[in-house]
Amino acid sequence: QVQLVESGGGLVQPGGSLRLSCSSSRTLWSIYSMGWYRQVPGKKRELVADITISENINESDSTKGRFIISRDNDKDMVYLQMNSLKPEDTAVYYCYARPSAFSNSDFWGQGTLVTVSS
Repeated sequence: QVQLVESGGGLVQPGGSLRLSCSSSRTLWSIYSMGWYRQVPGKKRELVADITISENINESDSTKGRFIISRDNDKDMVYLQMNSLKPEDTAVYYCYARPSAFSNSDFWGQGTLVTVSS
């Protein structure tokens, strides 16, 4: 019911910055939580950050203080501003949507690759 399209991935040097964007086919005014996960080969998909419609934020300890999640409900967009990037941040980043606080049903984007390397 929700289509998500990520953009903004690419190659960046350590210490650099990158901004990921996610466009939702459903109005964000009706989506409880939007967020970002990431995954590398051999590891499970892990939470980076998510943000509720009331702007409560959950963050990974590994990216807290470096990454900033935000949502624009008027534009149906969610963003991940990534600063002070490290090689270990290299992963496929996935946008997700959780329409209701009372359900674990999530919708996922196709992913965008972020590579941090000199």
